[in-house]
Amino acid sequence: MLVAVAWPYANGPLHLGHLAGAYLPADVFARYHRIVGDRVLMVSGSDGHGTPITVRAEQEGITPAEVVDRFHPEFLRYWEELGVSFDLFTTTLTENHRETTQEILRGLHRNGYLEARTTRQPYDPEAGRFLPDRYVEGTCPRCGSEGARGDQCDACGATLDPVDLVAPRSKVTGATPEFRETEHWFLRLPLLADRLEAWLASREGWRPHVINWALGFVREGLQDRAITRDIDWGVPLPDDVMLEGGERKRVYVWFDAVIGYLSASREWAQRSGDPEAWRAWWEDPAAESYYFIGKDNVPFHAVFWPAQLMGSGDLNLPTDVPANQYVTFKGAKASKSLGVGTSILDALERFTPDQLRYAVAASFPEQQDVDLTEDDMLRRVNDELAAAWGNLVNRVLAMTAKQFDGRVPEPGPRDERDSALLATVDAALAEAGAAIARVELRRGLRAALTGAQEVNAYLNATEPWRTAKVDRERTATTLWTALQAIAGLAVAFAPYVPFSSATILGWLGLGEDVVAVGWRRPEVPVGTVLGAAVPLFPRVEAAEVDGAA
Repeated sequence: MLVAVAWPYANGPLHLGHLAGAYLPADVFARYHRIVGDRVLMVSGSDGHGTPITVRAEQEGITPAEVVDRFHPEFLRYWEELGVSFDLFTTTLTENHRETTQEILRGLHRNGYLEARTTRQPYDPEAGRFLPDRYVEGTCPRCGSEGARGDQCDACGATLDPVDLVAPRSKVTGATPEFRETEHWFLRLPLLADRLEAWLASREGWRPHVINWALGFVREGLQDRAITRDIDWGVPLPDDVMLEGGERKRVYVWFDAVIGYLSASREWAQRSGDPEAWRAWWEDPAAESYYFIGKDNVPFHAVFWPAQLMGSGDLNLPTDVPANQYVTFKGAKASKSLGVGTSILDALERFTPDQLRYAVAASFPEQQDVDLTEDDMLRRVNDELAAAWGNLVNRVLAMTAKQFDGRVPEPGPRDERDSALLATVDAALAEAGAAIARVELRRGLRAALTGAQEVNAYLNATEPWRTAKVDRERTATTLWTALQAIAGLAVAFAPYVPFSSATILGWLGLGEDVVAVGWRRPEVPVGTVLGAAVPLFPRVEAAEVDGAA
């Protein structure tokens, strides 16, 4: 299982929209597949070549590399604190990425999918330079939004070229750009259109908004797309595919960023001591690859990247592109550049990592945009995670400590209620696993939570606090059953709240490594000395998260 996760521009802090859109869903998916025994390679990194980075560098009077060096370590801190389990989170500034990008470029050229042609590109007469697409802003010709960029309109999702914009202006000087002739490489997408359409039409289980967008994009008619620009920051052209004036030309970011999934896999293999190990995920037909992105990146991952792979060689195409919809904050789309959305670091000051993971996972925007509000996050954390799950664990361990000296008791004869509860937990575990495998992650979390609610209902029906006074054997059976159920639910919750699940399994004497346990309900042996439970999820008050959403 290759878990390929969107590459964030290293030009500023990430917000909860990023976490909900790509990084936490990928981690939940990867953790599940590790638990069931699959070989998982989860890779991503900081995109160091994005135009937003050069824009910030120019604003601050520093180099783009200095911008990346500031924010890449911050990203690594997010993943460490939140437990986002990348096998490698690198950057596009490595020599390995440069070489891998140039290999893909050569493969496309060798196979006849690149063409050099003279084109008209925006030129800022005041700055005396050609402008990358994102350095041009104007009005979208499709929806009329005034904030469209030269490569894309965020308002309607249209993929654009600078020449398409109405009333274009340079972000450098504000001048109206002139369109001057320059030579560039173009990816001949129309030559791959039939293969792309046939491949997309054969996909099963993709989210409707992803497959419909991708197929519609291809069927509307693909156009040749420029893959180089007159800029001095990015992957340089190799000597054997050089253009006139090529020393000032670079591979454009949309083309090289997706290649990062391949280059990161190679870098991971090199670091592991087996430089060829990446091939198991990229050349074995039995391997699967899942690309976790936001919906604005669908064309790049469901159309352009497959075209690059088809045209350059025989590497595996995506198994699925489970793109999420947008997270909004008070109705506004989360946006790093516009400052909309709570930063991950701010959220981590208010919530524990597992609390934040749970609150975000419960609101994954899988099928539609989701407005993430403070009230909703508080309800998820306090009423669901703490009350239904954390308090359940705490009170069962506390009752066992009080009644049986903190050891798992020997159960008496089990009745239908006991057997039914364990069957319910087993079914919840199976349902959660099947949902996660289909990348229906919210459904998987609901299955785990429903299992916890069933255990609470069981305890309310069997009343071990009452039977402890009159029927010790019945009490032992009830608590034994509840402990077995908790063990199974700790596994079901593990992809979502890994820190607390590890703690619970440790308290149950099962070790803290859920991968060693596997995706099953492990048996807690009679006589096991249980850990002394403490509250897992402290209550979060509204005043403590003021402004969190």
